Amino acid sequence: MHIRTKNLVTSVIGALAITLSASAAYADGEVNIYSSRHYDTDDRLYSDFTEATGIKVNLIEGKINELIERVKAEGTNSPADIMITTDAGRLYKLEQEQLLQKVESMTLSKEVPANLRHPEGYWYGVSKRARVIFYDKAKVTEPPMTYADLADPKYRGMVCARSSTNIYMLSLLASQIAHNGEAAAKTWAEGLLSNLAREPQGGDTDQLRGIVSGECAIAVGNTYYFARALRKDVKNLSGSTDKIGWVFPDQEGNGTHVNISGAGVTKNAPNKENAVKLLEYLTSESAQNYFAAGNDEYPVVEGVALSSSVQQLGTFKEDNLGLEELGKHQAAAQKIYNEIGYK
Repeated sequence: MHIRTKNLVTSVIGALAITLSASAAYADGEVNIYSSRHYDTDDRLYSDFTEATGIKVNLIEGKINELIERVKAEGTNSPADIMITTDAGRLYKLEQEQLLQKVESMTLSKEVPANLRHPEGYWYGVSKRARVIFYDKAKVTEPPMTYADLADPKYRGMVCARSSTNIYMLSLLASQIAHNGEAAAKTWAEGLLSNLAREPQGGDTDQLRGIVSGECAIAVGNTYYFARALRKDVKNLSGSTDKIGWVFPDQEGNGTHVNISGAGVTKNAPNKENAVKLLEYLTSESAQNYFAAGNDEYPVVEGVALSSSVQQLGTFKEDNLGLEELGKHQAAAQKIYNEIGYK
């Protein structure tokens, strides 16, 4: 974990031992962010916010579980104003740990679709990605068109996917549970496991590299990992993207599974007003454009233009399942993976 403070000279004293001084944490005109997003491009978002509002941004980054424990240890004296993380399952955990407070905002209610925010305002989506099916165009003439197809025996030994403990895989199975029930979701997971080309491993980019290397013919991954390779050099992937096709699954059914990066105001935020201003800013057109251009994500706000890399992927019908359902079913999803031996 480390701290980066905008417009302020800082020093790194050590992982969890870093603290913000009381004067910095509680001064007027500041907002303190605890973020598990690891994208350097987010710096531009925060500097633009400061330029637009005069509110200084103090940023602490770390893994989400570390940040959760830190806020719990800090208690009512925590300087954290806002927490930002990826995946609705993690946002659900923040709410369940009672680390967030409700935020009522006409701006947020207007700009963020209902399925991409907590129904009571504990968190709001700020960027969006879809979990899609990629395939080797030379080897797969009839790619899977639905998530159910990933369990079809005709794709035996062809599929690459991440481990069962990965939050994206948990959310995908959680969506299956929400739509079809635990029994059907377990049957689907068993079929997916039978079709794997190798032991679950690596990140989403590694699944795409598996197609390039020939180890996989089909892979499951989030859109922005592939779009990134269209925009800039990604080792062992860029230059080979023409080999890879993609499918937005379930276009004739529920629609493609989507997830978010999202944020919520902390329960004991010392600068709540500034935190709400930042949250609203993240749904502004300029910020939404930067999420798209800087990290190849889809905007959550309707009508915002897509970046050139995301435009190449195209638009799609998305699953409108309320994303709080993903958090509710993640424990059941992990239980299913464990029961069937999906590592």
